[in-house]
Amino acid sequence: MGLKKKLISGLIMLAAVSLHAPAQVAVKTNLLYDATTTPNIGVELGFKGKSTFNLVYGLNPWTFHSDTKGDRKVKHWVLMPEYRWWTCSRFSGHFIGVHAMGGQFNAANADIPLPGAFFGGENLRKGVRDHRYQGGFAGAGFTYGYQWILGRHFNVEAEIGVGYNRVWYDKYACGDCGAKIADGHTNYVGVTKLGLSIMYLF
Repeated sequence: MGLKKKLISGLIMLAAVSLHAPAQVAVKTNLLYDATTTPNIGVELGFKGKSTFNLVYGLNPWTFHSDTKGDRKVKHWVLMPEYRWWTCSRFSGHFIGVHAMGGQFNAANADIPLPGAFFGGENLRKGVRDHRYQGGFAGAGFTYGYQWILGRHFNVEAEIGVGYNRVWYDKYACGDCGAKIADGHTNYVGVTKLGLSIMYLF
């Protein structure tokens, strides 16, 4: 493609983006997720009408050690996009949403308080207490939430989501030294997100 065609294509794309540019932008962090030692950041884009698009990224890179329990970890990263529809106006009051999620994990010797059920494979909530599991997951679900306006630029948000995740894993005998003893997959249905977030609106 020649330079002229590239410039024209670039201008067309720029015009399309500007026509659909967000009317408002917010950044946020989920305090409940932070409390699990998982730093996270979210960006929510408000468009015309009652729609917003929310994107959250969380990362837990830690391994914890204690003399009584040894090394414990629930290392993971997750990316969660979500479409939201507001019953009144954007960034205020009730909203419902549809979210997707995907990520990877490496967990061992830990209690994972997942309020849901595993089926069609191992119960990872129980298994990770005595073995190490490493793998990935992907899924989707529905969200309900509410935002309170604190001031011109600050809101507080509460949300809960339920849905489904497909989980693929390798199973190891112990921590980082154990031999691989199995691989497989399982399914999870239950709470897929729970949040109490503080946010700043530009």
